Amino acid sequence: MNLTDTHCHLDAEEFGDTQANIVREAHAAGVNRIVVPSVACANFDIVRTLCERFPDCAPAYGIHPMYTDTAMPDDLAVLREFLQHHQPVAVGEIGMDFFINHYDQARQEFFFVEQLKLAHEFDLPVLLHIRRAQDTILKHLRQHKVRGGIAHAFNGSRQQADEFIKLGFKLGFGGAMTYPRATKLRELAATLPLESIVLETDAPDIPPDFLEKGLPNEPKYLSRMAQTLAELRGMSPEQVAQATTANALTVLPHLADYNRAPD
Repeated sequence: MNLTDTHCHLDAEEFGDTQANIVREAHAAGVNRIVVPSVACANFDIVRTLCERFPDCAPAYGIHPMYTDTAMPDDLAVLREFLQHHQPVAVGEIGMDFFINHYDQARQEFFFVEQLKLAHEFDLPVLLHIRRAQDTILKHLRQHKVRGGIAHAFNGSRQQADEFIKLGFKLGFGGAMTYPRATKLRELAATLPLESIVLETDAPDIPPDFLEKGLPNEPKYLSRMAQTLAELRGMSPEQVAQATTANALTVLPHLADYNRAPD
């Protein structure tokens, strides 16, 4: 298979210094491209270094909504430099999170909008983090046009899904889809247009149903997630891999520059 993990935090503390093994095992499982989003200025350089070390890992740079409380406006200038000089495939991970306690909506919206402006300036797609903020994010996307992107870990309604698709977005599905009790999410995975779906792990987070409790999620598990999607849609895993990788390359066109593994 030729799979693409469109969202993996390869620099996460949970992985320690085992990234080489993680990437090697991902390749063995058919995962030939891995998108590595950043979350704050503090890890821009770490993400850049990892993606230089592993040529089929592609960086994205952005300020995550859960890090906006400590972010400073000057961080946007640092982000601009990374977008201009370090060949990202997207601006991300950005967005809004109204699930966390004591969130500052105005601060989140400020950083989100400013990063949408940068994405527009550099003609880059965006990787969206969305929790309990679907409609607010859609409002800003309509006001600040970007070239689409991925709604990461999508968990909205069918109506919201259709609105993201109209704006040029693909929807990310991964570990959450493997839980039989996630009936609404599985229905979306089964019935949305296939060309609107990409696969992701969000490793080390969002562990799949089949993973032993307490273990970190990893890109190598994407092949089993693809199998789940194939079963839901009545397709072969190879067909799902081909389609979702094509979707990823469509929405993240610079991603092709990072793949040095055989197709």
